[in-house]
Amino acid sequence: MFSKILIANRGEVAVRIIRACKEMGIETVAVYSEADQNTLPVALADERICVGGNAAVDSYLNQKNIISAALASNAEAIHPGYGFLSENPEFAALCEEKGIVFIGPDSKVLRAMGDKDNSRQLMKEIGVPVVPGTEILHDITEAKKCAAQIGYPILVKATAGGGGKGIRVVEKEEDLENAFVSASEEAKNAFGNGDVFLEKYLTSVRHVEMQVLADAFGHIVCLGERDCSLQLNKQKVLEETPCPVMTEEIRQNMMAMAIKAAKAANYVNAGTVEFLLAPDGNFYFIEMNTRLQVEHPITEEISDVDIVKWQIRIACQIPLDFTQEDIHLHGHAIECRINARSTGQVDFLHIPGGSRLHFDTALVQDCLIVPFYDSMIGKLIVHAKTREDAIRKMEVALCEMVIHGIHTNIEDQLRLVRNPKFQKGEYDTLILPELLAEGGTELE
Repeated sequence: MFSKILIANRGEVAVRIIRACKEMGIETVAVYSEADQNTLPVALADERICVGGNAAVDSYLNQKNIISAALASNAEAIHPGYGFLSENPEFAALCEEKGIVFIGPDSKVLRAMGDKDNSRQLMKEIGVPVVPGTEILHDITEAKKCAAQIGYPILVKATAGGGGKGIRVVEKEEDLENAFVSASEEAKNAFGNGDVFLEKYLTSVRHVEMQVLADAFGHIVCLGERDCSLQLNKQKVLEETPCPVMTEEIRQNMMAMAIKAAKAANYVNAGTVEFLLAPDGNFYFIEMNTRLQVEHPITEEISDVDIVKWQIRIACQIPLDFTQEDIHLHGHAIECRINARSTGQVDFLHIPGGSRLHFDTALVQDCLIVPFYDSMIGKLIVHAKTREDAIRKMEVALCEMVIHGIHTNIEDQLRLVRNPKFQKGEYDTLILPELLAEGGTELE
């Protein structure tokens, strides 16, 4: 087992990893930006090293400084969390070069599965269904011809995209050229790769992802699905497990395809295989997230498997000590992402409590919310025996939560869980704006 791990991240995920390490008897090193000097993960870690200025590019994306911090502190491994450098193959390769264990898949797998065109081709080769689409396109004339064959509406998608970047919905041919160029430019600026392809835009679908754990000895286990359909501007807002419309037959088929995908990719560590589930029961691979997911706690709730601890064990070459037959998913879990809509000081904080309820956050009384990073400030997670009980528990928790001094989306989340369509499980990837509008919410 490692004796010391550096956490190359910030906020609630850094706190989550530090706590897991403490429970495993592993010392931790927190890296931080100048803006994050007085934050909770910095206080909780055994050691702390400033790696740069306020901007992420100067600190949490500063590969040279992070590697230097790991070497200076004698950390044996780096946990990247999610976002920032978590899916960066160059950073993983740099860790490998310096003799530091990157807690995640190796650089070759990150590179292969991070390229959406490459991963689509691999899935097609092994018989995992994919959304109808094209290979990489460099010419708008060719793109128009392919789009006509696929049929509108279509998606223009960057091969290196993520987090909603490099994606455009195109309803008609006259809008294709502008979408093609803007998606490519956005992806090039964000990821250094402007390659794009076309994909059929499916409507009335659910965004369902399968959580897998794979060790270095060929053992792969699937921990069930998460429904992540409730999104705003391609950003997830609320996730739940199990998916309200999932049948056992579809679940078993999708789990088998997720394991097949991970095996074909020679995947090791925690990963998520993402699908679109159509109303007719057919499902289609869209991508694989080669890292810890924001919404991993709801899977931990229904599976009783600590995904972060197993990420660390797998990176230590420890085999999984359970099989697929040992996994017994139980109950229902929901996660609401709590986002800040302004910056400033949190001058009053009350976090709800109770059985099978927790708030993953780095917030503390009088802390500052700074403008330099992602707006998510915490995740409210509940677990109950049934979906109805979980919804009621989440409603009570949202009503009790108080964060004063900044504006948040707590009221929006409350309107969402109270919406009859959500309570009936009647939603898809496009319905969230409608649900919020029914509650009188002004979208931001």
